[in-house]
Amino acid sequence: MPLTILSIAYPFARVRPDTAGGAEQVLGQLDAALVRAGHRSIMIASEGSRTSGQLLAIPHAAGTLGPHSINEAHEQCRRAICRVLQECHVDVVHMHGVDFHAYLPPPGPPVLVTLHLPLQFYPAAALEPNRPDTWLHCVSAIQQAGLTHCHRLLRPIENGVLVHEFAPRHARRGFALMLSRICPEKGVHIAIRAAKRANASLLIAGEVFPHAEHQRYFTQEVLPHIDNRRRFIGPIGPARKRRLLAAARCLLVPSLVPETSSLAAREALAAGTPVIAFARGALAEIIDDGETGFLVDDEEELAQAIHRADAIDPKACRESARERFPLERMIDRYFTTYAMLAGASPRSEMDAA
Repeated sequence: MPLTILSIAYPFARVRPDTAGGAEQVLGQLDAALVRAGHRSIMIASEGSRTSGQLLAIPHAAGTLGPHSINEAHEQCRRAICRVLQECHVDVVHMHGVDFHAYLPPPGPPVLVTLHLPLQFYPAAALEPNRPDTWLHCVSAIQQAGLTHCHRLLRPIENGVLVHEFAPRHARRGFALMLSRICPEKGVHIAIRAAKRANASLLIAGEVFPHAEHQRYFTQEVLPHIDNRRRFIGPIGPARKRRLLAAARCLLVPSLVPETSSLAAREALAAGTPVIAFARGALAEIIDDGETGFLVDDEEELAQAIHRADAIDPKACRESARERFPLERMIDRYFTTYAMLAGASPRSEMDAA
C-alpha cells in the first residue's frame, strides 16, 4: 500500500547532491527511494534543496546564524508542518534535524526521529519527547548503547551507501583526502598538521555552515594553515567525490567526538580506499584495524599511518563495504519501520533495542 511520508530536514542545510552533511545525504536517498517505490514523499527543507518528491521550501537563512534567524527558521518549519498535515493525510513524519524538538508536530501521525549526531548534541529533554507516538532511533549500535534510558527507542538503522557507484575507475595518486563539514569537532586542523608531518598532500572537501563558531574556526584554525599541498576545495558534487575517493591514497577522519556513522568512511571503503581515523564512536565499528585502514590515537600516529596506507588491500576495503554497508539494506529497514509505524498494530517487531 502506498504511504505518504513527510520528511523534515535540518532547516539550515540544503538537501542536494553536493551537501556535506550525512543527514542530508541519507534524507536525499530516502526521498528518491520512496518515489521509485511508488510512495508519496513530501519534504520540508531549505530553499535551494533538490528532491525527487514534493519539496515544500522554507526560506534559507542568510548570513551568520543568530537567535533571531534560528527562531524564525523554527517557526517556518512549524508552519510548514501544520500546513501539510492540514492539507493531506500523512502516514509518518520523519525528522532529521538536531533541533527537531523545536518544531515537533502537534499530536497526530506517528513521528520517527533519526538521531544522526552524537547524543551530547541533543538537549536531554529532546531524547524523552512528551509528544505521543514519537519514536527515536540511532544510526549505529555504539551510538544506541549510550541511550539506554530512552523509552521511545527503536532498533538502530545503519547508514548505507551506493557501493557499486564507488567502484574505482581512476589510478591511485599520492594525496590524502578529507570529506567533512568544516567545524571544530571534525578535526580538520589535525588532518592538516598530520599531513604536514607526513610531508603528504591533502585535499579537504566540505562546507562551512553559517554558524559563528564554524566560521571562526575556518578563518582562524584552517585557512591560515592551507598551502600549495594542503588545499581546501569547498563543497563537491557526487561525481567529483567518487573520482577523488577512487584516486586518494587514504581518507582521514580525525573526529574529536564520537562519530555516529561516517558516510565518508563507508564511501571510501566502497572505493577501495583505506580509512585512517581516531577510534571514536562508530569508526571503531567501521574500520578493521590493519585490514581496511588504521585506528589511531593522536596526530603523530595519524601522520605515521598515512605512510602505511599503501599496505592496505583495496579489495578488502571494497568487500567490507559491499557486505556491511549496502544502501538497499538501509532503505529496506526504513521502509519496514514506516510500514509498522503507519499500521494499526504497533511495535512488536520494532521493539526498543
